[in-house]
Amino acid sequence: MTILVTGGAGFIGSNFVLDWCAQHNETVINLDALTYAGNLENLATLDGNPAHVFVRGDIGDFDLVARLLAEHKPRAVINFAA
Repeated sequence: MTILVTGGAGFIGSNFVLDWCAQHNETVINLDALTYAGNLENLATLDGNPAHVFVRGDIGDFDLVARLLAEHKPRAVINFAA
């Protein structure tokens, strides 16, 4: 199973992603534009973890979001993006 997290490199989003990955056996697709609030250092402990897939992009990019939804078929979308 898979979930899609938007804004998952920001302070709140990254803490959610870290906690989720530690407690669940489920893939997290993490979509973040890495603007003012996003920081990949927040997710450094997940480097190399196949259950965490980071995608740099904007939630306003319809084609990107549609492709992620079609490709990964997440059971839930959790929004932390501003």
